[in-house]
Amino acid sequence: MDNRNSLLATSLLGSVLLFSGPLAAETIRIGIGHQSMVTNTVSGGIVLEKLDLLNKHLPHTGKYAGADYQIEFRDYDSGPPITNQMLAGKLDFGVMGDYPLIVNGAKFQATGKQQTRFIAVTGYNLKGTGNGIVVPKDSPVQSLADLAGKSLSTPVGSAAWGMTLKVLRDAGLSDKVTLVNQSPPVGAANIAAGKIDAHADFCPWSEIMEFRGTARKIYDGSEAGIPTFHGIVVRDDFARQYPEVVEGVLKATLAAQQWISEDPRRAAEKVAEWTGVEKEVLYLYFSQGGISTMEASIKPQWVEAMKYDHALLQQEMQIPDLDFASWIDDSYLKQAYADMGLDYAAAVASVVSPVARAPGRKPAEIWFQDQGIVAYDSTAAMLAAEADAKASGETINATYVYDNLTGLKLFGKAAYLVKDASGEVLAFMKKSDSEQHIAQHGGSALLTDAPVAMLD
Repeated sequence: MDNRNSLLATSLLGSVLLFSGPLAAETIRIGIGHQSMVTNTVSGGIVLEKLDLLNKHLPHTGKYAGADYQIEFRDYDSGPPITNQMLAGKLDFGVMGDYPLIVNGAKFQATGKQQTRFIAVTGYNLKGTGNGIVVPKDSPVQSLADLAGKSLSTPVGSAAWGMTLKVLRDAGLSDKVTLVNQSPPVGAANIAAGKIDAHADFCPWSEIMEFRGTARKIYDGSEAGIPTFHGIVVRDDFARQYPEVVEGVLKATLAAQQWISEDPRRAAEKVAEWTGVEKEVLYLYFSQGGISTMEASIKPQWVEAMKYDHALLQQEMQIPDLDFASWIDDSYLKQAYADMGLDYAAAVASVVSPVARAPGRKPAEIWFQDQGIVAYDSTAAMLAAEADAKASGETINATYVYDNLTGLKLFGKAAYLVKDASGEVLAFMKKSDSEQHIAQHGGSALLTDAPVAMLD
């Protein structure tokens, strides 16, 4: 994973003049393609832009003293257009999901003349949540099997598209479901209007549709058993010429991740202002126990997942070969961690995985419009507080619970609630899981707006 030293060595002779003095007269363009509507990429894009973090972390001394940085952020709906712009030399960095990252590396290597380097992760979920398949809220479809003979839209080339290829193949539905290429906003609009049977998308579109009350999730990416993450690629020629600039971009990304993690509610509110994604959806991703973990290290798990994904893409779509050893390069990131006083090896070894009933984590939350976010010791207590608030006319932005099986964070109104035989209220992501729990352990199903009396 460490190509930087060899790259610098091979280019040293031709760089003597460049590195012998400051770049006072040089204009350095930094073109970043990002996806502001994608929660896992905001630390590599919109947060950098709005908090002006690049200017705080780019080099301004030594050979960069007086350098004129011209920073350009370009916002896209998905990853494939970013790759096209990078191939055309119009962007230097790209922030995208796992499948688009792989296609990016493979397409560049296939040219025989150009390369990119995969240099950092912007956000991840070990279990694969973030990708999902939804149907219109009132659709009779309850499972993947019910999609046979129906149409499913997805942004072709995206992380969700890759997930869809895998799950349809595994379910024996590849030739039974018609795939339609639709961007996230178009797919969401068609789901709301009932113009498409199902839509598969990446974070946070499934949850946006759940929150708006237009869709219901029938498949979660965690069921595929493959981690999902987003990350950063850089053009190799740019990294060779300006390695310290690459490190500056990564230091800014680390600062953005810290900014999100230290105050998830503040981050959700600000990113909502900048992007239009509802703050309640963003909090579902950013908060403790939320869907996204904002941490940049390149872990062995991500490498193995990408190799698996690449094999799938070669089988299904005949994409070019990819030399992972030359493509993955964490040397810039290691230096950025060191400069920020962070332990890279410890970050690589630490993997956040959602677990049911995590120690020290409250099982339910309410985001009140006036009170802010309040955590509760039980889901039943949260439901009682929600009922009291509604009775008194107090506005609730959202409620949050955790899936009893996986520990994944859910919107309260999207969960299937069960009053257990012991009297405890449990939340489930899937209706079939709640029904199975009742069949095996007893209890009864609750509506999310059930009267408090039903909890007694």
